[in-house]
Amino acid sequence: MHTMPLGYSICRVRMLRGMPALLVGLLMALSGCASMTPEECITANWYEKGVRDGMSGQPRSYIVEHQEACTKAGRMPNAPQWEAGREQGIRRYCTPENGLNAGRRGQTYRDSCPLDLEPDFLAGYRAGYRVYEFQQRVERLASDQRSKQQQLEKEKDDKKRDNLRRQLRDLDYQLRGARDALRYEESRMYR
Repeated sequence: MHTMPLGYSICRVRMLRGMPALLVGLLMALSGCASMTPEECITANWYEKGVRDGMSGQPRSYIVEHQEACTKAGRMPNAPQWEAGREQGIRRYCTPENGLNAGRRGQTYRDSCPLDLEPDFLAGYRAGYRVYEFQQRVERLASDQRSKQQQLEKEKDDKKRDNLRRQLRDLDYQLRGARDALRYEESRMYR
C-alpha cells in the first residue's frame, strides 16, 4: 500500500482498498461526518457524483460513505451509476501531473488508481511529495528561527543571549541547506 500523510477526504478518514464494507461503515459512523447532505442524496445524479469522486481520487470504497449519509435521507445511492462515473473520473485523476500536484499539496494517496495508471501517477506523486516535505522543513526551520529571534529580543541575561545567538546561527545554516535542497527537488520535479 502506498500511503503518505495528510489525507484530504471530506472527513479526513483514509479509506483502504479491500477494507470490509462493514468496517468502513463503522468508521464513518464513529467519525460523525457525512459525505453528502440528505438533500444531495435526494437529488443526486449518481453518475456525475461518481465522476466528481473519481476526479478527486476517491477509492471504490467511498460509496459506503454515500450509503451511510443517504440512509438517513431514506435513499440509497445508485452504485452501478456511481461506479461507472467514478471509473471515468479516476482515469482523469490518475495522471502524472495530478500525482505531482497531489504530492506537492501533501495529500494522501489512497490506492485508488487503476493498475495501468498507478506507476506513472505514483512517479509524479513521489516527486511532488518530496518537494512538499522539503517545504515543510523550510517552514519549520523558519518558524523556529523567528521564535528564537523573539526570545533573543526579550532575553536580558548575556549567557542566555549568547546561547540563543549560537542557536540562531545553527538554524540559519540549516535553513540555507533546507532551501537549497528544496530548490534542487523542485528542479528535479519537472525532469
